[in-house]
Amino acid sequence: MQQGPPQQQINIQLDEDQAEGIYANLAMIMHSPTEIIIDFARVMPRMPKAKVLSRIIMTPMHAKMMQQALTDNIQKFEKQFGEIKLYGHPDHTGKGIGFESSEQREPENK
Repeated sequence: MQQGPPQQQINIQLDEDQAEGIYANLAMIMHSPTEIIIDFARVMPRMPKAKVLSRIIMTPMHAKMMQQALTDNIQKFEKQFGEIKLYGHPDHTGKGIGFESSEQREPENK
């Protein structure tokens, strides 16, 4: 059996401001041939605008690894707390507000 290189320990620093987190209920996902771009925003009732609060840019490989980690964590969450219901989730005929995937396009600079 072939073993890979030993795992490297990474010390992660979390500043106080980042530890508080940012609430987002909207994510727009775009891609180019070399990058996945995720814009996180917050939509408030009766507000016609949503400002991007954070933009994450990663390689497609890292995005796939994140997808696998999210899938694993959601499965563990649902096993412990029950199925997550998707209230107001759009059917396949309409476009809703929330976490969605956009067609391939260039990100806007505003």
